[in-house]
Amino acid sequence: MDWSIQDIARIAGTTSRTLRHYDAIGLLRPSRVGSNGYRHYDRDALVRLQRILLLRELGLSLPAVARVLADRDDAVPALRDHLGWLRGEQARLARQIASVETTIHAVERGEEIMAEDMFDGFDHTRYKEEVEQRWGSEAYAASDRWWRGMTPEQRQGCKERQELLAADWTDAASRGLAPDSDEAQALARRHAEWLADIPGTPGYGTGTPPAGYLTGLGDMYVADARFAANYGGASGAEFVRDALRAYVAARPA
Repeated sequence: MDWSIQDIARIAGTTSRTLRHYDAIGLLRPSRVGSNGYRHYDRDALVRLQRILLLRELGLSLPAVARVLADRDDAVPALRDHLGWLRGEQARLARQIASVETTIHAVERGEEIMAEDMFDGFDHTRYKEEVEQRWGSEAYAASDRWWRGMTPEQRQGCKERQELLAADWTDAASRGLAPDSDEAQALARRHAEWLADIPGTPGYGTGTPPAGYLTGLGDMYVADARFAANYGGASGAEFVRDALRAYVAARPA
């Protein structure tokens, strides 16, 4: 069984023009082209399109999507990873919706507002268990105290610093720089300094985390699609990992 390009555009909420563009850049080929020139898509093509749309929702560019698909050509494990992330987001959004509804009802009825209920689903502590499993409860507690102790302006500054660093990594990877190039190593140094400014991080306050922490973090960026998405996908994360390894290797013993 297959579907016409018009059917797929309607079902997927996209356009025929978009699907033709995906074909032109080699991102999504039709499974067959009819004698009338119409494109048709089979089940495998639909699975690939679903992965493309999911990755696009994460903010990945089309070249980054192509790299992720090339690096992880087995669709089922990749979709399972994404499903886990979606379920986590579903639970968080459900909490946010409930919290906003509670606020609306309280305001409309002139009732007291419970601050704890207003911000359920908005806090960064949803990663508490995972952080504690990876790096220990004290690491989480220290970073949590640091985050809660900041003003909104300070939090925004920290967020912008991380986003700028991630954008620079993605740009460097897209230009095909060597991981041991001067520019990549300058990024690796910025990355290390950024981490060392976060309480709870090994090496906090020293200017750079230990070598084993940096290389392990690089490996995690590659292994976990949520982190890889920050760097343009799997190939971008591999570039970060390799640059961090080169940075560690070049450091004095």
